[in-house]
Amino acid sequence: MKREDYGLAFMLQYENVAWYEDGMVKILDRRIYPTRIEFVTCNTHHEVAQAIADMVTQSAGPYTAASMGMALAAYECKSLNMSQQVEYMKEAAYRLSHARPTTVNRMTLITEGCLKVAIKAMEEGKKVDEAIFLHTIDSMNRRYSKIEEVAHHLVPMFPNKGNVMTQCFGETIVGMMLRVAKEKKKDIKLFCPETRPYLQGGRLTASVCHDQGFDVTVITDNMPAFTMKTKGIDVFTSAADSICLDGHIVNKVGTMQIAIAAHYFGVPYFVTGIPDEALKSIDQVKIEERNPQEVLEFRGIKTTLDGVKGYYPAFDITPPKLISGVVTDRGIFSPYDLKRYYEEQEEKFW
Repeated sequence: MKREDYGLAFMLQYENVAWYEDGMVKILDRRIYPTRIEFVTCNTHHEVAQAIADMVTQSAGPYTAASMGMALAAYECKSLNMSQQVEYMKEAAYRLSHARPTTVNRMTLITEGCLKVAIKAMEEGKKVDEAIFLHTIDSMNRRYSKIEEVAHHLVPMFPNKGNVMTQCFGETIVGMMLRVAKEKKKDIKLFCPETRPYLQGGRLTASVCHDQGFDVTVITDNMPAFTMKTKGIDVFTSAADSICLDGHIVNKVGTMQIAIAAHYFGVPYFVTGIPDEALKSIDQVKIEERNPQEVLEFRGIKTTLDGVKGYYPAFDITPPKLISGVVTDRGIFSPYDLKRYYEEQEEKFW
């Protein structure tokens, strides 16, 4: 089987996202990468769900981890009869898909897809864990290919020589837009806000940019506006955890304030991804609030006095008026016209 992770950075190779083998799932611990390269080993699907909740992996990483977790769940219940296996897998699908609240919609698509594969494999007398594993690799190939199509629409928005600002870690689109930019001989420099408190921009996005041979600069989260002014940023781009059909996008907290700065300085902001058909409006999205303790320390070192409070919404909401376009595999859509995306048949690749 041809794999679509060719030419991508270390952490975008399939084995280095999440991988099921020998009755366990290994997940690259992105909380400490690239300082250390370590994998969290999960022996049950409960541990996979906990790893997702604990941010061992994030961006699109949980989609792969959840699917590999379903393969592990199949391995766990292989000695049960078929009806018991089905019930066990349904419970696993719910647990994995609900590991984090803001992405339940997409994660449910993934786990339900795995559940269908599992039932078919049971009926045909095949190894269920192996069937889900192969389904996961096929899904990753299709997702990577589809995001590459997105990249082919995004990269023409970059100047032939210029500066691009990112936000957080857009996983597949970061790797794909850089692969396509290299193919198109785009001479771009990347500016990555660090994205506290997990520093996904500084540790993950910047690492991918560097691995793929691009000039990359990390800035702190309070520098985007000044950097836009002084470094001549040409384009701001990010992925999104949710793209609602009413044009609102949900992404790592801090995205909205960069979009405001981009609007002020006349810098176009392009969001990448596939609109969420089930999310008709932003009112359907629950913004996850994580442990406030995480903003009161820096990589395990306490930075405040006892008694000081923290607040940690993991995401924020950017309204359509701040978005220049939503870049999909079918082209660039106005944020006010996303329903048109579903006028054609959508391939389910989650």
